[in-house]
Amino acid sequence: MNEAGQSIVLKDVSVPGCVACAQFDKIWPDIQKEFPDVSMEKIDATTPEGQKMVVDFGIFSAPGIIVNGELFSTGGVNRDELIKKLRELTWK
Repeated sequence: MNEAGQSIVLKDVSVPGCVACAQFDKIWPDIQKEFPDVSMEKIDATTPEGQKMVVDFGIFSAPGIIVNGELFSTGGVNRDELIKKLRELTWK
């Protein structure tokens, strides 16, 4: 939870065999160490739930990263930008 008592939820909408998804999987553990209160849910884009999220959020390239219900990025994750976003949410 952040200082305002709100939880931060990150959803990773990915597909099996995706190179950019695998890169996110490698950087996430280090980022999560800095933000242990952020809950992360991995969603397979090929499942019905994943397909609904792809349509609802307009994800055209995996992974689609959704932070607190807003699309943050698609097709790759800029580590520094994600950390910046999580810091902003943590200190609200």
